[in-house]
Amino acid sequence: MANVYEAKTHLSRLLRRVRAGEEIIIADAGRPVARLVPITADRGPRVLGGDEDLVTIADDFDAPLPDEFTDAFYAGASTTITTAAAEGRASRSKRSGQRTTKRRAR
Repeated sequence: MANVYEAKTHLSRLLRRVRAGEEIIIADAGRPVARLVPITADRGPRVLGGDEDLVTIADDFDAPLPDEFTDAFYAGASTTITTAAAEGRASRSKRSGQRTTKRRAR
């Protein structure tokens, strides 16, 4: 650990230690505030698709959530939707096949 004054005065010396693999903590009034660490060498460009056999996505991952889940999620939210408006939305959503959610009051 090095204090701020020492880090300013002996930065070159600290950088040599970091290049050798050491990690230096810089403290201000005894409290750690920064860390000097060596930068790892660039490994080249990233290759996409390396996890193709490790990750699977369900066919219905973006399907609408069940009403019970969304009702529980919004249970504490204050809403300004009146019962008549909510019923009108529900009948419209059934016809169009879309799902609606309650909106919080602004």
